[in-house]
Amino acid sequence: MKIAVIGSGAREHAISWKLSQSPRVEKVFVLPGNGGTQNNVDIAVNDFEGIKQFCINEGVDLIFVGPEDPLARGIVDYFKESSIRVFGPDRQAARLEGSKIWAKQFMKRHGVATADFWLPKDADEIRQIAQELDGHLVVKYDGLAAGKGVFVCSSTQEVYTAIDEIERRYGPDAAFILERKISGRELSVIGFTDGKDIRLLLPSQDHKPAYDGDQGPNTGGMGAFCPVPWCDEALMNRIDRTIVQPTLQGIQKEGLDYHGVLYFGLMITDQGAQLLEYNVRFGDPETEVILPALQSDLLELTLSCLDGTLKEQRLEFESDYFVDVVLASGGYPAAYEKGKEIKGLQEVDEEILVFHAGTVRDAQDRLLTAGGRVLNVVARGADLHSAIERAYKAVGKISFDQMFFRRDIARKGIAL
Repeated sequence: MKIAVIGSGAREHAISWKLSQSPRVEKVFVLPGNGGTQNNVDIAVNDFEGIKQFCINEGVDLIFVGPEDPLARGIVDYFKESSIRVFGPDRQAARLEGSKIWAKQFMKRHGVATADFWLPKDADEIRQIAQELDGHLVVKYDGLAAGKGVFVCSSTQEVYTAIDEIERRYGPDAAFILERKISGRELSVIGFTDGKDIRLLLPSQDHKPAYDGDQGPNTGGMGAFCPVPWCDEALMNRIDRTIVQPTLQGIQKEGLDYHGVLYFGLMITDQGAQLLEYNVRFGDPETEVILPALQSDLLELTLSCLDGTLKEQRLEFESDYFVDVVLASGGYPAAYEKGKEIKGLQEVDEEILVFHAGTVRDAQDRLLTAGGRVLNVVARGADLHSAIERAYKAVGKISFDQMFFRRDIARKGIAL
């Protein structure tokens, strides 16, 4: 079987790596790919006609969509009359990520545990809500924002500043939502679904803020680890009962065409688990730890979702812990420079996985930086401490000008 993975980040590198392990896979193409992926094809992720023609010419059987944008734009709908199968939800179902407002209303309709929210009609209503909650709100841009449309506020002034920033970026009529700010421990739970059943992967934890101690601006994610020691079977059962199953029932009740990955971004509060957001694809950087931790065949899981036979699947996992440290370009998530030569990868031990995110190869085959998040360094260990130690030992061998990274990835898993 030939497969085309759509995307260019570390998530797509990890997906193509995992799919390549299946005995049924003949070849995996990555469109457009990066400096670390194999069989790259220079076609943009939203060039549906270009993707289609390439797949026809190469005899591609299956498209695995990595990023959210092609799903929100309807790549699944585009291929519905084709013999080429696409793994992911259709355009309507992708609104669970594509519209924060629609997703929150979906949660409310189906009794999914989540924080209170408001859709203010004017400046007076914004002021009233902000003052009543003393500014303890989260302001979210309604549309896709690559992880950068969420503003966690602690004062009324911060709320106004966040709204001003959304309007500056997306226009004066940009839609946004206000949510009650909740506190606790964040958790990512990701599963496969055929629209009828769901199979969950190991829980993981992302690190969104740019700097140690969860300081600085939000990013697409500076690292992750799995499994999460404090997330026990009892907690997973509560999450399943109050969030996962109501979501699945809502998908069925509303007749959504969902054959893909469903991501639950959670906050574990004193009152229980609360859903912060859905993603309609694998999270990044969570993918870079949960796929190495998965023993089961990724292709078989994918096909079972498309065939509606997921109920027959039983997932198997490694017993080790996995830690991913992201190496980023100086200045990220704001302005940063590209084209810095990356050195030291050949010095990294073979058992370390390095998934490329923002890299490119030049005419001399030198590896250069080409994005804000550049590399994902993933190590495994029998316990979380040893996995952390191995990851940072590998990080110490890699360098590029203005490289930075968090030095506390996964340490909160040991502290708690």
